[in-house]
Amino acid sequence: MAKELQLTDFLPTTKKELEIRGWDEVDVILFSGDAYVDHPSFAGAVVGRILESYGLRVAIVPQPNWRDDLRDFKKLGRPRLFFAVSAGCMDSMVNHYTANRRLRSDDAYSPNGQAGFRPDRATIVYTKILKELWPDVPVIIGGIEASLRRVSHYDYWDNELKPCILKDCGADLLTYGMGELPLKEIVRQAKAGIKVTEMHDIPQSVYLVANDQIPEYKGAETTTLFSHQQCLKDKLCQAKNFKIVEEESNKMHANRLLQQLDDKVTAVINPPYPTMTTADLDATYELPFTRQPHPKYKGKTIPAYEMIKFSVNIHRGCFGGCSFCTISAHQGKQIVSRSKESVIREVKKVMELPDFKGYLSDLGGPSADMYQLHGKDQNICGKCKRWSCIHPNVCKNLNTNLAPLLDLYKAVDSLPGIKKSFIGSGIRYDLLLHQDPDPKVNETHQKYMEELIAHHVSGRLKVAPEHTSDAVLNMMRKPSFKLFYEFKKVFDRVNDKYGLKQQLIPYFISSHPGCKAENMAELACETHRLNFQLEQVQDFTPTPMTLSTEMYYTGIHPYTLEPVFTAHDKDEKLAQRQFFFWYKPEFRNQIIRELQRMKRPDLIQQLFSGKVPAYSALERNGHSSGYKGAKSDNSQNNRNDDRRGYANNRNDNRKPGYGNNRRDEGNRHFNDNGRGNFGRDRNGRRR
Repeated sequence: MAKELQLTDFLPTTKKELEIRGWDEVDVILFSGDAYVDHPSFAGAVVGRILESYGLRVAIVPQPNWRDDLRDFKKLGRPRLFFAVSAGCMDSMVNHYTANRRLRSDDAYSPNGQAGFRPDRATIVYTKILKELWPDVPVIIGGIEASLRRVSHYDYWDNELKPCILKDCGADLLTYGMGELPLKEIVRQAKAGIKVTEMHDIPQSVYLVANDQIPEYKGAETTTLFSHQQCLKDKLCQAKNFKIVEEESNKMHANRLLQQLDDKVTAVINPPYPTMTTADLDATYELPFTRQPHPKYKGKTIPAYEMIKFSVNIHRGCFGGCSFCTISAHQGKQIVSRSKESVIREVKKVMELPDFKGYLSDLGGPSADMYQLHGKDQNICGKCKRWSCIHPNVCKNLNTNLAPLLDLYKAVDSLPGIKKSFIGSGIRYDLLLHQDPDPKVNETHQKYMEELIAHHVSGRLKVAPEHTSDAVLNMMRKPSFKLFYEFKKVFDRVNDKYGLKQQLIPYFISSHPGCKAENMAELACETHRLNFQLEQVQDFTPTPMTLSTEMYYTGIHPYTLEPVFTAHDKDEKLAQRQFFFWYKPEFRNQIIRELQRMKRPDLIQQLFSGKVPAYSALERNGHSSGYKGAKSDNSQNNRNDDRRGYANNRNDNRKPGYGNNRRDEGNRHFNDNGRGNFGRDRNGRRR
């Protein structure tokens, strides 16, 4: 039985809680845009527990009120070392707005799912307030929102190119990616008396410096990007910058990057730390999390927590390289996996929860089937700058042996009290269908697919083909739709073998760069042939630091420098989106009109058996209702609010995506998922 929790088992959030502990001051105060859930899938808790493990007194202020007299920013006083700021597990703008820039009505990381507990651009708002109240106290920012804004980036919501977020918020230091390693060095230097404003040699950090005072950096070469001003004047410069940034982010031995922001300051982006070890990652999960929301939320529900409460994250990182995804930009391309023993210990903690009934909702990660996968020859990996290990083809140096993952499933399922462990995170079926030169490795692929489908699916298996057009899929860095057909055959065969009636639920995206209305019409016909009535769909949402966003903003492919078509206009986007719902009567006439405009009677025949309904009197008189203003039916057609992302991401990846990702309208791939980074939210898993 789990012990009865006391208030002192949580990080303090109020002056009263400091007094209970006998503290008259704290070393670090963390401000977070999320409610405080003391769980390894929630960034605020991870950052707080990590700092605590380094011997610091840490307090957390969850979702401070920025609209009143700012008492939440004053109540704990001045920290001895620094303030830490994170927008939360999700980017605040993705959290707040749909792909059509409509305000969302809920927030999975807030009590009872209520919206309104965090501001737009929370990192900037919180930091500016702290700098106004405590100008001499250093502020360090991190988390998904800050991490993906470390260089010049396109902001979809303001429709403009913005500089490194440090320029707009005034913080002293930014840590990007997962935070364990940079935080450790920051604390070491702070204890040694080094000022935060002088911490210029910490890997995985960003700072601003006068253009004529850029310090040397030992251990890495330096690459200079086009300046922010050059990028504002010429989108080609921005496209070229992205290629450099992405390649350096994916290298094991990256360069330091410099970007001049104006005629006074330069952003210095230090290279990342080497990939964490299994022991490092295990240590994070051994921290004394209570795995519960703070008692202040008694009687309230935090949706993101409910989604991941009975789930366990088994690895970080993703080498898929999807164009629209930020996981590799934040967590890295290299996979770092937990040990089997660490996972088992956490499963046992989950089993102690009072309402656990024997069912684990997820054993996963950003992609469930990448556990313990890595390069066979690390020397080859050390020279590689590919953005994906599996696209356009699986790297010959990649070890795809799934035996360790199968062994982990077996170990978990054999625990007394575990009735079933489900895999809620997404899988890469192209990886599972890959033919390795080693027959024994191929055998593990076959065994894994059967084990997954027969024993770890709760009725519906979600996969993400994203589109049916090979041209569009190539832009997305996703495999050919032919592989989806192959996987579906395996899925159907296993279901028949075990007498199961499970469903395969595909995810699709409209309006992605390179996608035209005709591609969507063909997608409708393809899914019609498969007897799919799509549910898990979303319009593409441009989020900082993805290839897709750079193509959307610049109109150029950063790697080929060729022009790329993208639907920008709202009506163009709705014209594409409507094809998801060809089976709904209210969309039929407008879809037929669009196909007639394209001169594609063949597609009309495929979708509607050649029966073209007569136009209404209004339409004959030139008053076509069209798709303009037609209901998007967001409540039903949003991928179940799958908020893919940091999906569920909730840190669990299946969680809320990075909890909230609503695959629906917001590429909520933009989650932090972080377990260990300022703000990180979930573990990147897809829902």
